[in-house]
Amino acid sequence: MSNTTYKSEDSAVPLPITQAARRIAQQFANQQTTPKKAEQVRLNTLAVWVVNDYLHMMDITTNLQASDSWNAVIRLCADVADLEIPAIGRLECRPVAVNDSICAVPPETWTERVGYVAVQIDESLQQAKILGFVASVNTEQLPLSKFLPPEAFIDHLWQLQQSPVNLTQWFIGIFESGWQTVEGLWQSLGVPPAYAFRSPEIFQQAPQHSEALTKRAKLIDLGIQIANQPVILIVEISPHTHQKTSIRLQLHPLGSQVYLPPGVQLTVLDESGSTFLEAQARSADNYIQLQFRGDAKEYFSVKVALNDTSIIERFVI
Repeated sequence: MSNTTYKSEDSAVPLPITQAARRIAQQFANQQTTPKKAEQVRLNTLAVWVVNDYLHMMDITTNLQASDSWNAVIRLCADVADLEIPAIGRLECRPVAVNDSICAVPPETWTERVGYVAVQIDESLQQAKILGFVASVNTEQLPLSKFLPPEAFIDHLWQLQQSPVNLTQWFIGIFESGWQTVEGLWQSLGVPPAYAFRSPEIFQQAPQHSEALTKRAKLIDLGIQIANQPVILIVEISPHTHQKTSIRLQLHPLGSQVYLPPGVQLTVLDESGSTFLEAQARSADNYIQLQFRGDAKEYFSVKVALNDTSIIERFVI
């Protein structure tokens, strides 16, 4: 670890570490087989507790008992510091020391997480600071300079708590704000028809129930957008047998770009936040897609991600 003090502490949220938190952290540490593992578990537990307290202050419901970090067996064999947020997923709370400039993120935490929070813990274990947040991670050593300020963390959670897109209502012509026809979205963005319709597969009808096939598109905007390139998420649904719904997802570039940014990922997450399906763009893909079937009232999420930037759309069938 570098001894360079993290430079963005002006936006950090200071919080006390309670006696109850230290008592639980010591209890969990005592269950470990080596001093090194005990210290890891102690700091992980304190980081989770601090974030849990902070979320309660922000009126966001959590479930400590359902978290892997509160499971004695998982604590013993993995380096996890997750916090379960009901109906959203698991948040990873990574502890860092006062002079650290890097946040360590173990590979076992790179999936099934809705975000990562860096929590600075002082040597006395009396005080902590929530330093920042990122939505996704794919490296074991992430500079703290890459983290967004804590308010972005809360905004991200509030976004995930919004009502999911109801796909069943699409069949009767009721659509949520932001979801347009593919043609209408391209026209609203000023894309020339010759370019917009360059990929005829987008408009193929499913052989079964084609009269009930419904398709909508949405511009995925991450503030600065993915690699400075806007992308479009297309969701196509059609009825299937046994009260199931067929779902096809496609991700397309927009504007002057012919290909998607290499490495951009399209992921389907189940209700628990676990990865169900995933596709990743290569160097010359002009779109990527995923197809699956779901049951009525089943929840799932779609994540679009590149490097440390991602956005999640939630759906219910």
